[in-house]
Amino acid sequence: MTLSLDATQLDRYSRHIIMDEVGPEGQERLLSARVVVVGAGGLGAPAIEYLAAVGVGELVVVDDDVVERSNLQRQVIHRDDDVGVAKAESAAAFVRGLNPDVSVEPVEARVDKSNVHEILAGADVVVDASDNFPTRYLLNDVCRFEDIPLVHGAIYKFEGQATTLVPEGPCYRCLFAEAPEPGTVPDCATTGVLGVLPGTVGCIQATEAMKLLLDEGEVLDGRLLFYDAMDMTFETVPYRKNPDCPVCGEGGVDSIEDIDYVESCAISLD
Repeated sequence: MTLSLDATQLDRYSRHIIMDEVGPEGQERLLSARVVVVGAGGLGAPAIEYLAAVGVGELVVVDDDVVERSNLQRQVIHRDDDVGVAKAESAAAFVRGLNPDVSVEPVEARVDKSNVHEILAGADVVVDASDNFPTRYLLNDVCRFEDIPLVHGAIYKFEGQATTLVPEGPCYRCLFAEAPEPGTVPDCATTGVLGVLPGTVGCIQATEAMKLLLDEGEVLDGRLLFYDAMDMTFETVPYRKNPDCPVCGEGGVDSIEDIDYVESCAISLD
């Protein structure tokens, strides 16, 4: 560790530094970390906000969408003046205004097979704040092949879920072997979403990312967390590594080259 905290940083992160679980060494670890957040919408907004606030040194924010006024009910890092601006750029401007210690790289693109390796290069942790299954499966597969921890989150109306996929544990395909048929899962534009819901789940994702970077606490490895905002209940359901998983099981594939993420995300081992 070559970083050293200056007087301003000692003040900014003082509530971290006095904690045994973080301390100056842990804060320096955060400042030297690189985290990629895929999605700067409902889940990505709170994750980006808190990862920037705690001093993650490099944030890569990936999103191909622009800010719409209907986003502002839940995507708290964007402002009314940002309507029409690329979400990645709007998020980057927010981060720069919040914490000058953070170097933020906006990427105005949808993650796909052609760019995913470049986008994830050097990442210590990836936060999946996307809203579609092809991106989720693609990130799972590449992070597994590259040994990058991946923090997953998803929301629906009043409910959310989160889990953390570490290289030695079960992967997303162990949990959800197949993606649902296209068009069978409605989005928030169709069903609506409680404005505060993504804030809770996105903060959980940021918490998991922090614990991974600090190597402290227990992450949601092999546990799927369910949150119901209407009942205010949290439940965790354990899941195991599938020995027949086409990605992390024995005899699985070791490349995304032959996987069609557009059509079905399925992998055939025949």
